[in-house]
Amino acid sequence: MKRSTVNQIIREADDFIRSFGYRLPPFAYWRPAEMKARSGEIGGIVGSRLGWDITDYGRGDFDRLGLFLFTVRNGQAADLEKGRGMLYAEKIMISRRDQLSPMHRHDIKAEDIINRGGGTLALKLYMSGPDGSIDKQAQVLVPTDGVVRSLEPGGILRLGPGESVTLLPGVWHAFWAEEKDVLIGEVSTVNDDLTDNVFAEPVSRFSEVEGDEEPLYLLVSDYEKWLA
Repeated sequence: MKRSTVNQIIREADDFIRSFGYRLPPFAYWRPAEMKARSGEIGGIVGSRLGWDITDYGRGDFDRLGLFLFTVRNGQAADLEKGRGMLYAEKIMISRRDQLSPMHRHDIKAEDIINRGGGTLALKLYMSGPDGSIDKQAQVLVPTDGVVRSLEPGGILRLGPGESVTLLPGVWHAFWAEEKDVLIGEVSTVNDDLTDNVFAEPVSRFSEVEGDEEPLYLLVSDYEKWLA
């Protein structure tokens, strides 16, 4: 992805998020120079990979295959191992109309996916087989706002604004927005996008960014290079 495209996606996403009355934390608007200047005090941001995150899954077609994310808070994997501490994470995401987030599952993370507003959020769901692969025979059972829903394998669950689904580790899911863009909330156990995403097809969770202009704000995938 070109940096100019990333910058424009950030501007559009910020406007969309604000249109629903949601506000990002102050660090979201720290420019790269300020991030560098405050390197001694942002260990919690960098270490937990909080901040802007935009992916086209390495396919170069963001409008068709992609997702906008902002990680607002996140604990550490060590907290989960100890069973105490900050065991949770929160993201705000945007799925554009007919923009696919491809089929994947998590080994560790349990998550609530919440339609915070906009169009209808559609999720295609499968259970896992004993080896973790997609089980195309097993009935899908998922809690939706406290009510268990049953779907055929590969069935489509549609969530209107205010509705949510709980996806436990191992539940395969792909999702997209119908009718118009959707603001998505995610509340989960500790999030690790480096190791806890298993995709059904070969894709890249993080995109390569071509520096045709300076970054408006750093992406989480920029931290290692820009803040070293």
